[in-house]
Amino acid sequence: MSDKTGIRVHTCFVADEHEPRTSWTFLTQHARVLLMISRDPQARVRDLAAACGLTERAVQAIITDLESAGYLTRTRHGRRNHYRITRHMHFRHPAEARHEIAGFLELFADLSPPTGTDGTHEGRPDDRHGHKHERDRSS
Repeated sequence: MSDKTGIRVHTCFVADEHEPRTSWTFLTQHARVLLMISRDPQARVRDLAAACGLTERAVQAIITDLESAGYLTRTRHGRRNHYRITRHMHFRHPAEARHEIAGFLELFADLSPPTGTDGTHEGRPDDRHGHKHERDRSS
C-alpha cells in the first residue's frame, strides 16, 4: 500500500494484548477424559465427548489408549460400560514419573464438570474466586 507521496507503507496488525496468542490449555485431552471418568465411572462416551469438547470417536480412541496403558479397565454392565481407574499408576512423562495419578485426580475431584456442551460453563457466571469470566464482564 502506498500513501499520497508514493512511499510504500506497511501496516502491522498487533493482536490485542489481552487475547491469548494460542488456544492451548494446561490439561491434555487424555487428562480431561480421565478426570471425567473419575467423576462418573459409568459415563457414556457421548456424555464424555460433550463435556470435554471432543468427538465421540476421539474419546473412544483416548479410552482405548488409557486402557492399553493400564490407567483404566472397562467392564460391560448390560448396555453400559463401567470404568475403573488404576489410581496407583504413575504419570508417563519422565519429569512426573515418580508421581501417581491419584494426586492429580484428587486435585480436580471437587471441580464440577462443564455444564455446556460447547465447553462453556453455563450457569456459572463467576469462577471459583468470584471473578466474572472475561466474556461476561460487559454485563
